[in-house]
Amino acid sequence: MTVIVDTSVWIEFFRGEEEYHAALMPLIEQGRVLALECVFGELIQGARDERERNLLERFWDALPKTEIPRLFVVAGKHSSIEQYPKKGVGLIDAAIVAAARQVKAQVWSLDKKLNAILTSSERFSPST
Repeated sequence: MTVIVDTSVWIEFFRGEEEYHAALMPLIEQGRVLALECVFGELIQGARDERERNLLERFWDALPKTEIPRLFVVAGKHSSIEQYPKKGVGLIDAAIVAAARQVKAQVWSLDKKLNAILTSSERFSPST
């Protein structure tokens, strides 16, 4: 199964947290991680220097991606219907959910609010 990795997990991975590195590297090597532009945009926005920006861009360039037309429009509509803002879920998280559902991927996130709107089968756990 393909996995969309949320910003929260990538941050732990790039900080060198062993449990995340050990779980994520095999997924990357197997081509199971699907990169989303909005997630890497968040990561690059938080980069402290050129070295970090370059590292993030190299990962972005190397990972499989999906181009989903109207992703943010679909995410915004679904977010409005499901009232995600009242649940503390923003548009980027709504886009992650919309993308995962469209391509039938799981989402790996440490964000409790994001995880709360996913079904159990949509949430990725490294132990699965």
